[in-house]
Amino acid sequence: MRWERVHVNARARETPEGKKSVGRKGGVWGPRRRWGHTCNAVKGGRFLYVFGGYGEDNCQTNDVHVFDTGKQTWSKPMMKGLPPSPRDSHTCTTVGSKLFVFGGTDGKNPLKDLYVLDTSSNTWILPSVCGKGPDAREGHSAALVGTRLFIFGGCGKSENNSEEVYYDDLYILDTENFIWERALTSGTPPSARDSHTCASWRNKLIVLGGEDASDYYLSDVFVLDTDIMVWKELSTSGQMLAPRAGHCAMALGRNLFVFGGFTDHRNLYDDLHVLNMDNGIWNRVTTANEGPSARFSAAGDCVDARNGILVLIGGCNGSLEALDDMYYLYTDMQGPASETLSPNSPGCNGPIKEAAFENPTAPEETLHKLQSQGPKFCTHLLQLFE
Repeated sequence: MRWERVHVNARARETPEGKKSVGRKGGVWGPRRRWGHTCNAVKGGRFLYVFGGYGEDNCQTNDVHVFDTGKQTWSKPMMKGLPPSPRDSHTCTTVGSKLFVFGGTDGKNPLKDLYVLDTSSNTWILPSVCGKGPDAREGHSAALVGTRLFIFGGCGKSENNSEEVYYDDLYILDTENFIWERALTSGTPPSARDSHTCASWRNKLIVLGGEDASDYYLSDVFVLDTDIMVWKELSTSGQMLAPRAGHCAMALGRNLFVFGGFTDHRNLYDDLHVLNMDNGIWNRVTTANEGPSARFSAAGDCVDARNGILVLIGGCNGSLEALDDMYYLYTDMQGPASETLSPNSPGCNGPIKEAAFENPTAPEETLHKLQSQGPKFCTHLLQLFE
């Protein structure tokens, strides 16, 4: 298993519809420095869409940059339709060729709007949605199971905007009929939190870590069976993950890859762990080559489902400086060709090869779903590093 940094030679420029991209090989200049953004793979990992985030201009953005993984070039397409307002700490979930953007913060207030980006035409859509959706929030998580988009947790504001409110609620969006509903669950649910992650695997949601209302950092793992809507806490062992928030999590079959994050002691992580979601065993991964520096609020996705290659872009360092670097992680896991992918996720089904762990457990299942997350950007986070 190895990291490989992707280099770039030129900035991305706006690309009118039908014109060729002027981007060059590499990855640094595309979206430039940012954190709290999202990165989503479409068309079997051929294109990576990077949206939003807090950037080097010290403000939120709503621009979209596209990385062509075949040509290794960046472009900034001219988008049609009315775009979302600038934001960070939102979620962006791949549903076939469409990206569903929900919530986040504009730097002053949390948001609760839903936008859809049709990547086949690069058109923003503001859908008409029925039902009561989630309250305005940032630092929540999202994951797709079938055609159902699940939104969990996050942080918002009280009715008079006097204090922060942490959520432990779960909402479901029917992505075909655009109907919101608040989920009714049983079992042992996760506590209220934000800056956590949520991945989907088969019919399950996996919620990991984050920060709670008392500013405690978490490493607990909860699993929701979406068929019967029952939560349970996963009993874990092995080379345990330290409590953290603002990490990046990517699911490859039964294995959940977790990179980076932070705690309240000016402690940022650059470690890579893998959780076997069947038996709850954590392993710290040994990688070749120099990997990403310690950071939080990075964005990642699966860039090559067939060969199990992940991508990580940007983030924020301990000096609260946004980062612009881009890395591939070659996991040494193999799956089938991208044309066999589920239309609702960048993952796929098929056998994979065992990876190299410090304390190996054999990952045997399939590449499947992977979600995006947006750790929150708010005042108390900034104060941690002052």
